[in-house]
Amino acid sequence: RGARLLQALACLIARHASDRPPARRIAPEHRAVERARQYLEALPAENVTLETLAREAGLSAFHLCRVFRQRFGLSPHAYQTIARVRLAKALLTRGLAISQAAAEAGFYDQPHLTRHFKRILGVTPGRFLTR
Repeated sequence: RGARLLQALACLIARHASDRPPARRIAPEHRAVERARQYLEALPAENVTLETLAREAGLSAFHLCRVFRQRFGLSPHAYQTIARVRLAKALLTRGLAISQAAAEAGFYDQPHLTRHFKRILGVTPGRFLTR
């Protein structure tokens, strides 16, 4: 009886043991939040609601926020703000005025851009242009 148990145990170990690690699967919710991230990257200047983003990802708004933060370390809104600042920086580099860059990047006004630009990049847009 003990020999049969050992044989069964050896079979189980042999079946489940492998020299290579198991293939990593990307969880469906990680694909979903990646779709949401790509949506924000594609439309940084748009006023994307959480409901729209959740619909795009195929998740509830609450679940999207939770998984997005786990995956990227930021809320969707914070991620969009960073994407907007990157866009504004690119527009400023191309020669647009600060007020124009703010409007085209989706900020309410120039002070709104300046506040986030300085918080994220450490300098104001004006200082960035003089460097």
